[in-house]
Amino acid sequence: MWDKLKDVEERYESLAQQLSKPEIISDRDTFQKYSKEYKDLTDLVTTYRSFSKASEELAGSKELLASSTDPDLREMAAEELRVLENVVVDLEKQLQILLLPKDPNDHKNVILEIRAGAGGDEASLFAGELFRMYSRYAESRGWRVEVMSASDAGPGGIKEVIAMITGDGAFSRLKYERGVHRVQRVPATEAAGRIHTSTVTVAVLPEAEDVEIKIFDKDLRIDVYRAGGPGGQSVNTTDSAVRITHIPTGVVVAMQDEKSQTKNKEKAMRVLKARIFEQKQAELDAERRDDRRSQVGTGDRSEKIRTYNFPQSRITDHRIKLSVSDVETVLGGDVDQLIDPIVAYYQAEALRGETVVQ
Repeated sequence: MWDKLKDVEERYESLAQQLSKPEIISDRDTFQKYSKEYKDLTDLVTTYRSFSKASEELAGSKELLASSTDPDLREMAAEELRVLENVVVDLEKQLQILLLPKDPNDHKNVILEIRAGAGGDEASLFAGELFRMYSRYAESRGWRVEVMSASDAGPGGIKEVIAMITGDGAFSRLKYERGVHRVQRVPATEAAGRIHTSTVTVAVLPEAEDVEIKIFDKDLRIDVYRAGGPGGQSVNTTDSAVRITHIPTGVVVAMQDEKSQTKNKEKAMRVLKARIFEQKQAELDAERRDDRRSQVGTGDRSEKIRTYNFPQSRITDHRIKLSVSDVETVLGGDVDQLIDPIVAYYQAEALRGETVVQ
């Protein structure tokens, strides 16, 4: 672990030097790449340097305690020793957490989907409240919320809403919110005062990266042949028609409208790239649909990650058996008091080597 940390610190210092070079600053892609890596390493290096400094001070206090005969100096060294021992232990734990493998999606923006589940109008009302909660939470962290589509269900309620949340670390925090959220309260329309249970499903998807289409010559089979049908004096007398097959995907495009084989090939390649892009995008969409289904289940009342109990003003996270009071404060956007404990739980499990599905 310590050798790795030294290597990380050396890389961090090297990046700092690289980022000050004019040739790197002028190369936008390289500068952005190095800047991101430098930023990603900052917390780890800062914590490591604090640990190293505290460890040196701890060694000094131990040496002073062992060598000094002055009662006042010994008392001071003993007090410093107690404080520094706790500091070193805490910093070592932080380093272990910072060295855990990162979720590759953590840096991405979020596509948030909220849908009313079981419970009719009450579910729609709570779906609206959850969306406002996440919007306020995003605002408190400096993230931007953009509604992509929404289906209203009366005053204050929504059947469903899909929004893009853009900001540093959005997915790393909101990914813990995916699942079924259950609410227990007396609806405003309930004359007998009975408590109703309703559900809302929340899906949190990392924004898909742009699909980059790379087509290699070795993956192409290009056939030329004589064009047929109308097309002018020479279109069907020379081998101007082109058929391109992309072997890995099986996508085939044929083009014969132009008299020039070169122009037909250029057109065919544009169409080929467009079709492969469409195919890959469809695959990404299918993965997102599967991810969504795994996150929200059927929306049944028994499939819940969290319960919001209004009569008792208590929220319970069933994954880690956590209960917090003051429902209104959480719905006002103070979601960190729910997210922080579950982040700590998953980190502790990871440190123990347990496999935890987030």
